Amino acid sequence: MGTKSGPGRSTGARPRRELAQRPTVSIVGAGRLGTALACALATHGYTIEAVVARSLTHARRAARIINTKPLALTSAELGSLPQSSIIFITTPDDAIAATAAAIASSVDDCESAGKSRRQRVALHASGALSSDVLQSLREVGFATGSLHPLVSVSEPRQGAQSLGSAFFCVEGSNAAVRAARRMVSALGAQSFSIGTRDKSLYHAAAVMASGHVTALFDIAMEMLAQCNLEPRRARAILLPLLKSTLENLRATAPARALTGTFARADVATVRRHLAALRSTQMEDALAAYLLLGRRSLRLAKTAGAPAAALREIARALDEAEKRGAPTNRGRRDET
Repeated sequence: MGTKSGPGRSTGARPRRELAQRPTVSIVGAGRLGTALACALATHGYTIEAVVARSLTHARRAARIINTKPLALTSAELGSLPQSSIIFITTPDDAIAATAAAIASSVDDCESAGKSRRQRVALHASGALSSDVLQSLREVGFATGSLHPLVSVSEPRQGAQSLGSAFFCVEGSNAAVRAARRMVSALGAQSFSIGTRDKSLYHAAAVMASGHVTALFDIAMEMLAQCNLEPRRARAILLPLLKSTLENLRATAPARALTGTFARADVATVRRHLAALRSTQMEDALAAYLLLGRRSLRLAKTAGAPAAALREIARALDEAEKRGAPTNRGRRDET
């Protein structure tokens, strides 16, 4: 019954049955990421039973945009959380341990004794912290893990859409990892796993590829400001270059994606760069150029650039470092 197809019939019945089997979720920490996750999960068949925020106003605001009409609670009302299959803690990192402890203390006696028929799952969304921060919930019978999306969320509705194309880092107990991977799969996204002890290193890599690239972009804009280009124009000029670099990295490994002065082992150009940076007294720019220049040398060597020229560039970088930083130490911070 229900298996015979007519136009539009069998395509609808199976997804409804599958959606009904998905677990219930409570979101503790209804900020931008927490609300985006709730919206995305609700759209893909998860029932969001409750959202928790520091104030009832914020909780109700989040609840209004989630199509399962969850219960809105404040952080002082964790004892009123429904017994959802999954509790997802999306608070700031510094609050995760205390939030987990508060939830653990409010768990029913039957769950504390391990008498619940079905093990519940607790996840957090921190990139830097491992599942160990949920130890208090593990002690009362929860399977614990972390599920971190490698995507920037600045607004919940748009963020919910972005999650479908993100990679999610998953770690924790076997049961928690399975639940987290099912979530990611439901969103149409992809997941990968790392060891619990590697979580901080993983997050530092994410910062390097995102936040630090933004900082490096800011340095490049400052350098163009020295060329009398106003900020909006400098940004417009640099963005296509950055986009082309990303496309190169999409197509090939970093050693082959490297282009420009270091890839060509152009000694004279490197010396001109160093002289220009010293003459403009740009401490951050010079420090970044020296550090990343050495990494570029390694990439260029891998790609087969002339060894003698690369050694000459290395000597130029060493000489610039030995001469010390420009005389304006701290100038940008003071302004």
